Order: sequence, then C-alpha cells, then structure tokens
Amino acid sequence: MNVTIIDDLKKKKITALLKEGQRVDGRALDEPRQLVIDTGVIPKAEGSARVRLGDTEVVCGVKVQPDKPFPDLGDRGIFICTAEILPLADPTAEPGPPGEEVIELARVVDRGIRESGMVDLKQLVLEKDKSVIGIFIDNSVTDYDGNLFDACSYASVASVLSCKLPKYNYNEGTVTKVEGEFTAPPITTIPVSVTMGKIGDHIIVDPTADEWACLDSRITITTNDAGNICAIQKGGHDGFTPEQLMQCSKISIATGAKIRDILKKVGRS
Repeated sequence: MNVTIIDDLKKKKITALLKEGQRVDGRALDEPRQLVIDTGVIPKAEGSARVRLGDTEVVCGVKVQPDKPFPDLGDRGIFICTAEILPLADPTAEPGPPGEEVIELARVVDRGIRESGMVDLKQLVLEKDKSVIGIFIDNSVTDYDGNLFDACSYASVASVLSCKLPKYNYNEGTVTKVEGEFTAPPITTIPVSVTMGKIGDHIIVDPTADEWACLDSRITITTNDAGNICAIQKGGHDGFTPEQLMQCSKISIATGAKIRDILKKVGRS
C-alpha cells in the first residue's frame, strides 16, 4: 500500500492529545482495540478465521496437504504464511504483485509464529527426507485501519488453532489420504504479537491508520505462553532508546497475555 498522507490538522490533533496522555478514539496509550474472532468462515479450508481488530479486518484460511520437505529440513513439516491486501481494503491498495510492505507483513507474521514453535513440525513427517505435511496459511486483508501485523498474526494463529489435519498414510513412495479421519495440529504454545508505535516520545499500542501515518518508528514483539520474546521487527525512520525498548517489552508481555486468553477460547471452541 502507498503511504497515507495525513493532513496537518489531523496530525497536530493526534500529537496534542498524546501530550495529554490521550488518543483520538479514547483509548489509553497502552490499550489495544477490541478484538473479535470468528472461526470456520471458509468451509472448504482445513481451518479459517475472520479477525476484526477495531476497524481492521482480515480473513485467513489454512490449506493442509502432503509435500516434499525442504532439502535441509527433511525431519520437519512445512509451515508458510502469506498475506495480501485486497484493493477493496483501502483506496491506496493496488492490485498486482505484492510490494515491500506486504512482503514484510507476511514475513513478520510467519517468523513470529515459526520462532515461537507454535506447531511441532517434527510431528508432521510422513517419511523422513521424503514426504511431510505442509500447513499453508493465507491472509487476505479486507478492511484496513492500521496495524496489519497484529491483525494478520491473530488471524493466522486462530486459523491454526481451529484447524483439523487430515490423516495421511505413506507407503512405498505413495501418499494416500484417509477419508473422514482428522487430527488436531500439534500445538505447543500460542504466540501473540503486539505492535507499538512511537510518535515523538510517546509509545502507543495498536495504532490506527491515522496514527500509523504519524509514526516515527514502530516495533512488533511476539511472545509465547511463558512470556518469552520470540521475535522482534522494527520499522520506521527513527529509533528507540534502551528505556523505550524495555517499556515496549513489558507492554508486549502484559498485553500479549490478555490477547492470548481470547485466542485460547478459539482453541477450546
């Protein structure tokens, strides 16, 4: 997507409110928007979810199929996340090959989930070095109002939690699907990403599109069930002081725990 040009008056209002510890939508600086998750929205997918983070909306689907393992990872299954922003999501979104921002979006979501070890890929091996199960996650942004990193991450995690893996048999080079038999994915933890932005000296959680256009820098931190940091991605033209990084780390752990409680309900449904 092209960078949104925010008018000076709106930017001045956002900045002035932050100096008073307030935000345009009334949230506290460290408060994320309301998160709503619906699963099973794509009947033909092995797992799916629709996530609404404020006015940002993402639909995610999971495709499971046998595949050849990567040459250097013959003892592990395949896990890949992709993302796209549909032209209807925002006036600045354009059709065609993904730009740098969309490629970064997919990689940040993929890395956060992968580095957490959410799925035990060693349990997805049908025959070592020959055949494994691949989990392919596709995120489609249908409405944009800032912070796609977290929206796509929550949609991906919810889709995997609601996923049912078909059962496959491997025999002498042939993979056959066992009709009507499914298993739950081997989940080890629930990763949660929390994206924070810096405007001046102020750190805000889950920026809206207008706030996103004002950011000097941003950081996305993913934690696991134990509250350990698994992945970090920084962006923007400015940096963070050591004190600000510590503040962001604490916020990501505290906010991540609350979001994780919402995601756990998806896994139990």
